[in-house]
Amino acid sequence: MSKYWLNTIAAAQTLRRDLHAHPEPSWQEVRTAETVQNTLSQLGIAWRKCAGTGTIATLQANSKIAKPHSKHIALRGDIDALPIIEQTGRDWSSTQSGCMHACGHDGHTATLLATARWLKHNEQSLTGPVTLLFQPAEEGGHGAREMINEGALDGIDEIYGWHNWPAIPFGKLVCPDDIVMCGNGTFTITVTGKGGHASQPELCRDPVLAASAITLALQQIVSRRLAPQQAAVVSVTSFMADSGATIIPQQAILGGSIRMPDQASRDQINALITEISQHTAHSYGVACEVEITPRYNATINHPKQAQHVRQLWQESNGSDSLHLNIRTPIMASEDFSYYLREIPGAFALIGADDGDAHHQVPCHSPHYDFNDRLIPLVTNLFSRLCGVTTPEKPAQTI
Repeated sequence: MSKYWLNTIAAAQTLRRDLHAHPEPSWQEVRTAETVQNTLSQLGIAWRKCAGTGTIATLQANSKIAKPHSKHIALRGDIDALPIIEQTGRDWSSTQSGCMHACGHDGHTATLLATARWLKHNEQSLTGPVTLLFQPAEEGGHGAREMINEGALDGIDEIYGWHNWPAIPFGKLVCPDDIVMCGNGTFTITVTGKGGHASQPELCRDPVLAASAITLALQQIVSRRLAPQQAAVVSVTSFMADSGATIIPQQAILGGSIRMPDQASRDQINALITEISQHTAHSYGVACEVEITPRYNATINHPKQAQHVRQLWQESNGSDSLHLNIRTPIMASEDFSYYLREIPGAFALIGADDGDAHHQVPCHSPHYDFNDRLIPLVTNLFSRLCGVTTPEKPAQTI
């Protein structure tokens, strides 16, 4: 096996753990961006800043072998972390209080840099230009949209991305021809009553009781107001009603998340949240304001590009390397959807569960850690998407 390949993967693992120890939240990825840019400079790869902390790097095709109509491929890695206190106990645990790479973006970034190193080493084999997008603010910050607004897709023909997924067996790939991940949104429900002494509830209008009833009622949207075949989630994720033990507060605030596959479902769910919240509040004699914020649309693959990803994955990892026992869409969301609305491409989920307990923990958990064994597999896939070969058995690298 190529010594340069082994060094590439080893360097990526070291870098991944460094990034994990120094996470930065959306739009604040200053150190991360500098690490990416310094690495690209050391490799002799041209880059430019984009959307603040984003970076765009480009490798040019060999003019002697480039085809007249060769495609310009883009590959994307996200770089931001989450506001979570890490509890993994790993040697490379976060050194930043209240911030953690709990979704594997450290691994995505390290893998894209490994791809950059391998492609640069084999740049003479490129038959078309390749652009690498190191994108900030995937976690709700619409980073992909801002990258696009600043020209990240200019001249690009196809784009590819991926996400590690602990709920899938290690090395198994999910890349359907259509929707792979749902759209999402958030909501805030402000319930305003009449505060007072806990011993005199009849003189008050209790917003805590009303907000509790609203919470329960909203859980019936999916079970009773939508068709059983309809993919949707409505989750109340926060309840704030600060008060004293003997005080009925004036206000309670609910927050939550919704997931849906299309705009029609989004409109239906949004309307039901508003209707149910306001009617329930009225029955308790309190006022209610509902604010719903759309976030990302569904991530919808283009069939030709998705089929190409599956084919390359099976060629490298075997005919049984597709995960067929999972229903899509996954109810999580991705701002990669912005890219796929603009140009052809595909987004894949790749299994991280290799039996290690750390790699079975779901994303966004304080106990989550990225599986470094994925780095050579995805570097191999990305390289082959660009027409560059890698060692025959990349899975054995780590």
